[in-house]
Amino acid sequence: MKSIQRSDPFMAKLRRGGALFLKRLTNYRTLLLMLLPAVALVFVFSYVPMFGAVLAFKKYNMTLGVLKSPWIQPIFKNFQVFFKTGKAFSVTRNTALYNLAFIATSTFFEVFFAVVLNEMRTKRGKKLLQSAIFLPYFISWVIVGSIAYSLFNYETGTLNGIITSFGGERTDFYQKKGLWPFIIVFFNAWKGVGYGTVVYLAAIVGIDSSIIEAAEIDGANIFQRIRYVTIPSLTSTIITLTLLALGRVFRGNLDLFYQLVGNSGTLFGTTDVIDTYVFRLMFNSKDNGRITAIGLYQSVLCFFTIILANYIVKKKNPDYSLF
Repeated sequence: MKSIQRSDPFMAKLRRGGALFLKRLTNYRTLLLMLLPAVALVFVFSYVPMFGAVLAFKKYNMTLGVLKSPWIQPIFKNFQVFFKTGKAFSVTRNTALYNLAFIATSTFFEVFFAVVLNEMRTKRGKKLLQSAIFLPYFISWVIVGSIAYSLFNYETGTLNGIITSFGGERTDFYQKKGLWPFIIVFFNAWKGVGYGTVVYLAAIVGIDSSIIEAAEIDGANIFQRIRYVTIPSLTSTIITLTLLALGRVFRGNLDLFYQLVGNSGTLFGTTDVIDTYVFRLMFNSKDNGRITAIGLYQSVLCFFTIILANYIVKKKNPDYSLF
């Protein structure tokens, strides 16, 4: 029996693989130990809380705890209640459309400013522009909300002050539902474009200089170099970052929406996303099972979105896929 096992190619390959794994584990033990705190952090705060998803199928009782709380009947009742409220479709639609708009505008402006910074030849101008677009990233959403309020307030808002100074009538911007999708997209791009610009600028710096020199020798002007060299070289970075962003397409930025809109019920039809809906539900309802069900619904949508997007990219060009 032992002679058969020793001659088995699969077992021999398995033993070689195990030996190689242990050897690498020993050789890289210092780096692995350095990585251990980050792995532990992700495990504790990202994987352990996933156990709480079981509350979506239970009638939670605080005295009994998660494990001993009874299962709800029917098992999908919490999900059914969410869909019967009539808010499921609207908040899901708003969340997806806002995030798609965020991805499109942010990607465009981040690539644009990265290219502009790369092509600028004056160090002073480059530093000024980089500081101007990167500074808003460090401003909290609370401050951004205050800035928006000072701009759009009916009584003392800056915009209304400008309008009245030219003889116009005051406008209550917090009653104009059609304006707020554009306002929200603008503030999201204004605050986040600086960070993304740095990522794309790093990718541009990594482009082989010989390709750019060859284009210059062939007589390509600055716009032709950008179109035929820089932008194609950024394709893989754009696709990767877009795929990562699509993984959160059904997750709204609570800080952004809550600080800009607040509890203005008039705007909920066009600004309410899943996260703000759940946030208000936490204060107005003690039904933890229903709240967990909505969060699980949101996570499942994100999971299938990234799987589908990656599958499409992999079909078109496997080199650009995440996995």
